[in-house]
Amino acid sequence: MKGMGMMPQQRRKSMSEINVVPYIDVMLVLLVIFMVTAPMLTQGVKVDLPETTSDPIQQDKDVESITVSVDSNGAYYLEVGDDASEPMALDEVRNQVAKILSQRSNGEVLVRGDEYVDYGVVVRLMAELQAAGATGIGLITDAPNDNQ
Repeated sequence: MKGMGMMPQQRRKSMSEINVVPYIDVMLVLLVIFMVTAPMLTQGVKVDLPETTSDPIQQDKDVESITVSVDSNGAYYLEVGDDASEPMALDEVRNQVAKILSQRSNGEVLVRGDEYVDYGVVVRLMAELQAAGATGIGLITDAPNDNQ
């Protein structure tokens, strides 16, 4: 039967290579999406921090920081890790900080006070934080601009 014009069937060799070009395209698209959306994820309260030269505070990387912000109107905001709160009264801040610090061994709290807020507002906040159990209170500032 070989001679009757029928061609023997050829076996195709299986291809053992993986085409990675589509995977690279997907990864590049994801990279662009994350680069565009990352700046939009930053949360917090708009505070004009006073500028001064100081050494950075050394913090544990394992412990989420507790930050209490005071805006220029004197409103208090509690920020634990990346979670920011709505404006709250001073006694609410004290109660929330006391609850958080009762579950932690580290009693450090950071204060972000607006440059234009009354000095007494920040001092009252610091006194309430000490009453809540904060053993160390740090003040957050911005580095001064040399352009001014």
